[in-house]
Amino acid sequence: MKTCHRFATIKADFERDARFLRGHAEHHKGSAPAKTSAKNAVSVKRNMARALNTHLDRCRECG
Repeated sequence: MKTCHRFATIKADFERDARFLRGHAEHHKGSAPAKTSAKNAVSVKRNMARALNTHLDRCRECG
């Protein structure tokens, strides 16, 4: 499937955020902020899927 530049940008931004949150969780294992970061990383992945699906529905280049 061919996607547009905007799709790649959206995906890269969400992946960067998730990578940062997972890194923080690993660095501070066992602490309350680490647990929150791990949960937020899961939420970011879910939000990424939602945003990319919405983009695919609306984008003429990706459709």
